[in-house]
Amino acid sequence: MGSTTDKVKGYANEAVGKVKRAAGKALDDEKLKTEGDIQEAKGDAQKAVGRGKEALKDTIDKL
Repeated sequence: MGSTTDKVKGYANEAVGKVKRAAGKALDDEKLKTEGDIQEAKGDAQKAVGRGKEALKDTIDKL
């Protein structure tokens, strides 16, 4: 995957995670809230991978 794809998927996972967490909190559903937390963390990790790939590409391009 390219860096942009990783970042887009990361933002999507982060958004879905936030919705799940809010729904879990509103419904007093600890499992749904936890799923949201996990999915949001997954999104953060995907965005970080995308930024890493972009930084690596920029470094290689400078050489």
